[in-house]
Amino acid sequence: MEMKLHSCFSVLIVLSLCLSVSAQSCRSYNGFANTQVFAACVDHPVLNSFLHWTYIESNNTLRIAFRRPSTTTNQWVAWGINPQGLAMFGTQALVAHQNSTGGTHAYTSSLNPPGPTLQQSDLRYGVSELSAIYVNSEMTLFATITLPAGMTTINQVWQEGPMAGGAPIAHALTNDNRASRNTLDLLTGSSTAAVDSVLKRRNTHGVLNAVSWGTLMPMGAIFARYLKVFKGADPAWFYLHVACQSSAYAVGVAGWATGIKLGSDSVAVQYNTHRNIGITLFVFGTLQVFALLLRPNKDHKYRIYWNIYHHSIGYSVIALSIANVFEGLSILSPDDKWKRAYTGIIIFLGAVAVVLEVITWAIVIKRKRSNSDKFPHNINGVNGTNGHANRV
Repeated sequence: MEMKLHSCFSVLIVLSLCLSVSAQSCRSYNGFANTQVFAACVDHPVLNSFLHWTYIESNNTLRIAFRRPSTTTNQWVAWGINPQGLAMFGTQALVAHQNSTGGTHAYTSSLNPPGPTLQQSDLRYGVSELSAIYVNSEMTLFATITLPAGMTTINQVWQEGPMAGGAPIAHALTNDNRASRNTLDLLTGSSTAAVDSVLKRRNTHGVLNAVSWGTLMPMGAIFARYLKVFKGADPAWFYLHVACQSSAYAVGVAGWATGIKLGSDSVAVQYNTHRNIGITLFVFGTLQVFALLLRPNKDHKYRIYWNIYHHSIGYSVIALSIANVFEGLSILSPDDKWKRAYTGIIIFLGAVAVVLEVITWAIVIKRKRSNSDKFPHNINGVNGTNGHANRV
């Protein structure tokens, strides 16, 4: 009985500890030394971190303590102010991590293009009393920052990432890592979440390319390959094919342009496979436009070479388009429903193509047999012996 009671109490203690950790708030924290008292604090919405601060308006001084529980010895943490906006580049950061001797190392780093390396550098703000402590898997950064006169609202950015070889390396690109920034009013303590314009542009880029290269292009190929076998569909199939491919190219160019813009705005973040396939698609798509302009007549002696060129480029575009859409989905990491939706579209188009392929071959074979019955194979078009026609 005592063993059972002891087990029950143990479970209750563990549950209470878990609940207290999950419900942790900066206002209930009392782990600072007596000399470290802060006037305000805020719970960050992502990356399990907290900011405590005191703003002295008379001399524009900001004292801060940035805490991140559940930090391992092989992780770095950073907090900073970006005077340019809610973005990574331009952030005047304070960085902390454990060093090789087991102590803590805190320093300043200005995150500037072309790539944030988190190397030590001076900030545009005066920083003093910079230090860090690591206790019970919690890293805390302390600093006093001199802000410009009248600066009572700041764009704060916070982050965490891994270490390699004793130095910080690039952080993950999860949704939480991308959302770790907001605007903070130092006087009222209110914070405003960032409107992720980059994510909106990425989503726009993804939708444009999924609709154009990834959907309209395969549909246009289906119209051209399978509708022209039906005599009643000529020349409607041709106009449907041109309409689909032209629309796909126009929308695809817009998607390609947004991708170029995203790349220029995020020079430190590169997706080489996705970018290279996108460039190849744009080149091949442009070649297809020229193919339409240079199309010879059906009876032209060079028509067979044009057909080889047009078909090989076209099917290459379709294969690369589908592959790049899935590559883009893996980069964006949207809700699973979007990936399932596009997968469903591709499966549907593939199933339609298979059914139409069977129907097409059946029609072609039937027509060949019909023509063979009308014009039976013979020698010189006559029957009989020694070339003479049989007489009735």
